[in-house]
Amino acid sequence: MTAKKEKKAVKVILRVLLIVALAIIVGFGGSIGYQIYRAGGSDEQSTVIGSPVINEIGSGSEKGYDVLTPTAVPDAAISPLSLSTNDVSAVVETMTPAVVAINCKITYTQESFWGMPQTYSGTASGTGFFVSQSSDKLYIATNNHVVADAQEITVTLCNEKVVPAETVGTDPSYDLAVISVYLSDLSEDDLAAVRIASLGDSDTVTVGSMSIAIGNALGYGQSTTVGYISALNREVTVEGNTNSLIQTDTAINPGNSGGPLLNVHGQVIGINSVKYSDTSVEGMGYAIPINTAIPIINDLIDDVTLDASEIGYLGIEGKDVTESYSTGFGMPVGVYVFSIAPDSPAAASELREGDIITAINGRKVSTMEDLKNRISKIRVGETAELTVQTIRAGRYEEHTVTVTLAKRPD
Repeated sequence: MTAKKEKKAVKVILRVLLIVALAIIVGFGGSIGYQIYRAGGSDEQSTVIGSPVINEIGSGSEKGYDVLTPTAVPDAAISPLSLSTNDVSAVVETMTPAVVAINCKITYTQESFWGMPQTYSGTASGTGFFVSQSSDKLYIATNNHVVADAQEITVTLCNEKVVPAETVGTDPSYDLAVISVYLSDLSEDDLAAVRIASLGDSDTVTVGSMSIAIGNALGYGQSTTVGYISALNREVTVEGNTNSLIQTDTAINPGNSGGPLLNVHGQVIGINSVKYSDTSVEGMGYAIPINTAIPIINDLIDDVTLDASEIGYLGIEGKDVTESYSTGFGMPVGVYVFSIAPDSPAAASELREGDIITAINGRKVSTMEDLKNRISKIRVGETAELTVQTIRAGRYEEHTVTVTLAKRPD
């Protein structure tokens, strides 16, 4: 081979190596970036293991039992964890009977090969835990995304008993849901095997404290992971909803959704919901603070269905301020008050056109549909407190507007 040909061959080899190197770099670069997803979604059936005692905490004083409240004092049955041994077996043994595996039959729609919508059947699983008891039901807290669109729900108790469940209420904005099982479907042995979870006070949680998750990971049944609280009040956005969550490095795996995040006293301090997933990310799971969840769970359990004539009337037309609008125009996510009806409750209040409603009675609203759903639970003559953002001097300021709802005009 001549020197000229050798030189040309070397150039070709170098060019090939450069292309390969660029391909590798681009390949790695494409994988960099965070993906956040719900921690549910396994399609396996599951069983769990368990043991004793049922307490009555509960929600709904009108139904004869106490409203859910956080408890700052540790359970007498569980001493604080001895950090010298890192042994959480007492917590797991005590709280596993409060945890259930949730399995759902769902239907979903996807485009077929020919581009036509096709309906399919499938299964999904997650986790929940007992929060209260009435005269005929046990109530279970979980995530909305665990039971959303479920046609059939079953729960597996700690003694492996499988019982049917039904949805009591959901709040997609906070990714919370309550389901229930009938006491009539449980034997005396079943009732002796399960217990109500003890609820802690998430406002007292500190960064660096130990946390424990129990859940139906991958749909295989109960498993336990242990870690620490990494951060508090993390603003996390999933599917357009932004919430302030607890960050933990306790492993939150698919199927853990809706399960309890516990402190070393065996008290629930959060409800596991989402995690970051990426080859460059480890140990970034998130839980809904239990103090945020408690009033919503109470509302869902105490939820009433009003006749149309009983539902209060606000008197506005609203437009959704979505996450994209919020980012693009610097507006809060919520309901933009497009117009106010004359002689309406809204007109008689301090609410003004151009305001953005972000919550009603402490419950966040992201869309007009959210606002309608909240109002549909408020009777004529009852007062609603609207959390409102009003633009003043070029910036939005939050304040509260009190409105007494009236009967809808004929």
